[in-house]
Parts: sequence; C-alpha cells; structure tokens
Amino acid sequence: MKRLHAGLWLLVFLLSISHALAVQAQSPAIATKAAGPFSYDVSQEVTLSGTVSSVLTQPAAGMIMGSHLLFVTSSGPVDASLGKFALLGDDALAVTAGQQIEVTGVAKIIKDRQVFLARKVTAGSTVYVIRNKHGFVVSPQARERATRTTPGEGQ
Repeated sequence: MKRLHAGLWLLVFLLSISHALAVQAQSPAIATKAAGPFSYDVSQEVTLSGTVSSVLTQPAAGMIMGSHLLFVTSSGPVDASLGKFALLGDDALAVTAGQQIEVTGVAKIIKDRQVFLARKVTAGSTVYVIRNKHGFVVSPQARERATRTTPGEGQ
C-alpha cells in the first residue's frame, strides 16, 4: 500500500512538472503573436500632406465603421479613418473640400482595403487629435478635459 501511495505522489509530481514546462514553452508564442488589424504602433507613423476631397460622417459600403476623411496626396487618394468621435463635440474636426491638410497616422489593410488610421489632423495652425498614441479614439469629453485649464492656471 505504501508503494502504491508513493507511486501516485511521484506520478502527480511528474505531471505537474510537465504541465509547468508546457506552459513555459507556450509563453513565447503568445508574446510573439501578430498584431491585429486595428493595432497601432506609433513607431510606424507617417505624416501625409494633401487636399481634402470629402469628409464622410458615415462610412460608405466596404469601409470600416466611423467617419472618414478622404484626401488626395501626390501619391494618390487616401482614406483616413477618423473613428466615431472626430466630428462630434465643440472642438470637432472642421475641414472642407479643397483645404490643405496634414494627417499623421498608420497605414493598415482592413477588410482587404488600405486605410489610414489617423491620429492627428493639422489644418492651418489647428491640430485635431483623433487618437491617442496607443491608437484609441479620443472622445469629445476627453478632448475637453485635455484642453480645460485648472483653477489658478494662467493667472
């Protein structure tokens, strides 16, 4: 009976060690998992200059959700995704067709289409923040909090 009891404990011990080794072997695979289509890597940002052709409050067929800024660069047309908040709020993006702009963001392939995830849009001397440095869309409330001054500031 003692021999059977000792054998069972040895079996449990060996199984726990093999399980721990299997978990460690899987960890690097998880760490190197490919980034998703909406992932945002600030190190891959580029700034494009062009002329606004149109601003879409609703996506056209085949586009990702949210508003879009269509503009033309020297290399061709660009579909810049603005997310759902860029055109909302007191400090919403205000650009019109024919206006010169600069858009900073990351190019992605989403739904088999090239889309430019816009982080900042510069029109004249005004900079509109669309996403934060992690790629999350900035809400009108967050934009308002970022520009609000604290009591006593600037006095």
